[in-house]
Amino acid sequence: MKKVTRVFYISAIVAVLFIIWGIIPKDVLPNANLDNITNIIQSFLVDEFGWFYLLSATSFVIFAIYLIFSKYGNIKLGRPGDKPEYSYLTWFAMLFSAGMGIGLVFWGAAEPLSHFHDPPFGAEETNDAAKTAMQYSFFHWGVHPWAIYATIALALAYFKFRKQAPGVVSAVLEPLFGDRIKGALGTTIDFIVVFATVFGVSTSLGLGAIQISGGLSYVTGIESTITLQLIIIGIVTVLYMTSAMSGLNRGIKYLSNANLVLAVLLMLFVLFLGPTNFIMNYFTTTLGSYIQNLPSMSLRMTPFNEENSSWLNNWTFFYWAWWIAWAPFVGTFIARVSRGRTIREFVLGVLLVPTIFGALWFSVFGGSSIYLETFKGANVMQTINELGEETALFAVLEHFPIGTVISIIAILLICTFFITSADSATFVLGMQTTGGSLDPANSVKFIWGIIQSSAAAVLLWQGGLNALQTASIIAAFPFAIIMILVIFSLVKSFRQEAKELDLTGKRKS
Repeated sequence: MKKVTRVFYISAIVAVLFIIWGIIPKDVLPNANLDNITNIIQSFLVDEFGWFYLLSATSFVIFAIYLIFSKYGNIKLGRPGDKPEYSYLTWFAMLFSAGMGIGLVFWGAAEPLSHFHDPPFGAEETNDAAKTAMQYSFFHWGVHPWAIYATIALALAYFKFRKQAPGVVSAVLEPLFGDRIKGALGTTIDFIVVFATVFGVSTSLGLGAIQISGGLSYVTGIESTITLQLIIIGIVTVLYMTSAMSGLNRGIKYLSNANLVLAVLLMLFVLFLGPTNFIMNYFTTTLGSYIQNLPSMSLRMTPFNEENSSWLNNWTFFYWAWWIAWAPFVGTFIARVSRGRTIREFVLGVLLVPTIFGALWFSVFGGSSIYLETFKGANVMQTINELGEETALFAVLEHFPIGTVISIIAILLICTFFITSADSATFVLGMQTTGGSLDPANSVKFIWGIIQSSAAAVLLWQGGLNALQTASIIAAFPFAIIMILVIFSLVKSFRQEAKELDLTGKRKS
């Protein structure tokens, strides 16, 4: 395996050690097991630094909006003659698939309904609770996560394609730290990136297997067992490894387009065969409330109300940490497919299109779940409580015509999202451990693919998946600090380049 860096060896060894730690029975390590230690650390970070997550995420939104209107917006992510490699439709499909596609399917029906029954403030199961439920679903999946992704993706694309720097996160900070970034400091930063990516994606693989298994069980009556979930992981591993080996312009590109088509068809089916007028009214009023209340929601803390603090810890702080933990993976992938676009075009595309699509998705599926409970007497929440969040989508679809057929299509959509997330992550891990190579060797991708699926399978089997998720989220804290430094590094480079460019982004003669 030529070209691998020391980050590869360090990360691979640590990943294996964490997997071993995760499968050690709790009675062997009653106090020092992975689940207990990671929960203690994460609880401390959320309790003591929740404000930091809020301020950090909000600063990334402000920075992204600033870039749209700044004179730097015309700078191209690449050489002057570079053209975008992908059409807008394919580009958006790749953003959507890698960024949060499988999460939208998992939580689309479940999260608004959960907030409806357990709102952040006010009485549950009221009209106000329904409005707040959808508003916070928009908030958790809207401009904040995409601004987090856009910040790191922009930095990687700018330095890689315009400055010909290595495509690794540490290289982005060279304007601040100079050659020191090529030593232990840079290795540490790139290790954090790989650590968060491996365990974050492994967690998603496990959760994806649980949802596919739950869907099959709900639709066919087959018992959802750990054996079925492990078989699903095995099958999907073969598929995503095949896709990853085929390269970016074949497997990942075609699967991303297929994802978008299936997702749109599923959403349109529920929209037009469901309570269409209710859904569109719900979408419109919630979008207005979301935009109106975005500043206050972005900085909302509850220092005088312990109960509401618990809600924020479990939802908003968790999400902000989760998106930051996913930023190295998604940001690297978005950067890789964004060569040739201007900064303004890039930020608008990454920030607005997925946000609007996600808001419509939650309105359709979450709105349908709340409508069924409020007006039709359905017990979707009871199904969630008894069988888990993974069944929420299927509990909604069973109330529609040909619900079984549509549920099968939904399972297929989950599978394709599952595959694209995993093969995109395999590609990114290959890049980050080969010095930023745009075409990492198949042998490197193969090793990371096996590590990811093995971590998901072993910890799913031993019940340690939540510990793995918490471990990846812990990495969000240091990476949030890294991302703040990335902003300063970008601004410094932009100012330097502004001396060589006029306000239209064209070089002075």
